[in-house]
Amino acid sequence: MAESWVLKKYDDDQGRPLDLINRSASEKYGYPLSLWTYDETQRNKLNSALYVASQSGSLQAPADIVFEYADQDVVVRKRFSFDHTYVVRVETSVQVKGTEIPAFPMWPAGFGDETGAASYHSSRIEYQYNNSTERLDIKKVSGGNTIRGPFNWAGVVDQYFAAVFLPDNPQDAALVTLRNPLDVPKDARNPNPQDTTKVDVLGTAVGNIIAPTAERAYVGPKSLSVLESVPVPTIQGAPQDLRALVNFGFFGVIARPLFLWLKWTYDYVHNWGWAIVIQTLIINLALLPLRVSGMKSALKMQKVQPQMNAIKDKYKKYTMRDPRKQEMNQEIAALMKKEGVSPAGGCLPMIIQMPFLFAYYSMLGAALDLRHAHWLWIRDLSSPDPYHILPIGILITMFLTQRMTPQAGMDPSQQRMMNIMMPVMLGVISWNLAAGLCLYWAEGNLIAIAQQTIMNRTSLGREMRELALKRARKKEK
Repeated sequence: MAESWVLKKYDDDQGRPLDLINRSASEKYGYPLSLWTYDETQRNKLNSALYVASQSGSLQAPADIVFEYADQDVVVRKRFSFDHTYVVRVETSVQVKGTEIPAFPMWPAGFGDETGAASYHSSRIEYQYNNSTERLDIKKVSGGNTIRGPFNWAGVVDQYFAAVFLPDNPQDAALVTLRNPLDVPKDARNPNPQDTTKVDVLGTAVGNIIAPTAERAYVGPKSLSVLESVPVPTIQGAPQDLRALVNFGFFGVIARPLFLWLKWTYDYVHNWGWAIVIQTLIINLALLPLRVSGMKSALKMQKVQPQMNAIKDKYKKYTMRDPRKQEMNQEIAALMKKEGVSPAGGCLPMIIQMPFLFAYYSMLGAALDLRHAHWLWIRDLSSPDPYHILPIGILITMFLTQRMTPQAGMDPSQQRMMNIMMPVMLGVISWNLAAGLCLYWAEGNLIAIAQQTIMNRTSLGREMRELALKRARKKEK
């Protein structure tokens, strides 16, 4: 079994090299690469036995080491092969009275980067079946359940790291899901043994169900550049590497290219924060034509607003269930078609921007590279802004944007309310979001303010303001 698994290229929250083994959970439920059997008594015996090692002292990769144990009933052999990558080759064999029994290497107790209770919630058990990656959240995991292959790989993951096994023989592979309770401090930074909460810690055991186990174990970062270098046993139609471990979610079709573009930018500027600044600027400049188109649509909507109000007044005496209300909708639709007005035209820039915002949220949750990435006062772009400067900036810039942007067809009193409520609501939403996302959002708002300031000085902007003022005067009368 392994009692320490240090990743020298990655730091923990205290800035020390990250040990991927969760010690508190492992002491209770077993250490990585210990053996799992269906007989609990046999399992405890195998993992407490005194093994004979083929060599002692420090080893330099590449290296092999064999551990053996035997008594009158049991013969156990475990072989581990290490190289200079995150992959370890594992071969295990357990015979009881001359008969081979299933005995699977396991990663039983989460990861060392799981400190506070919230960090355990991102844990999942994942396995790749043919071309489909199955992801089991904590609530869907039953401890001790067996999932039969074939699968390319299977294991446990958290937000940024993974411990997965790649069987040599996918057809005869089996995955045992492990889920156990653990008491952890409510405040990971200032742990108090008297102030704890209960979480579930996940683990897996993977091996050959009918023969000795031969497989590889990948234990390391969920980094695309690393995962694409790990070959996977071939099942027809399945990906040939481990990149599926990085899950960009529903907006992955946007989030993955965004990340690759962001990484390309980072390679030039060598800072993830400035890479986000540059990418945000380019995205917003690319969306400028849509913003102009939105203003034109809003202007058309304002021009036909009196005619629309006249139609509504004509049918005001009828109830909502009256069939003649349908005639009102048809008249309004005909008017808008005649004048070339689209009801969603003014909202188009916002509609286009929202997928980018959600994609950034997905990207920051999956991109290991932004973990502990610094920018100015921010020490970790994947965590909330410690001083909440960016969320406050979002609130202020949203307020200014709302004030500067004419709202087509909106009642002035409603607009005044929205000018306050919308920024406050978005400020609350962004308060504990990742700083990288808030940086993208706040900068996008600043660019929108600059663009709106320029557009308000054009003939189009002046015409919109004049129409809005006329409508406001009529309301006052």
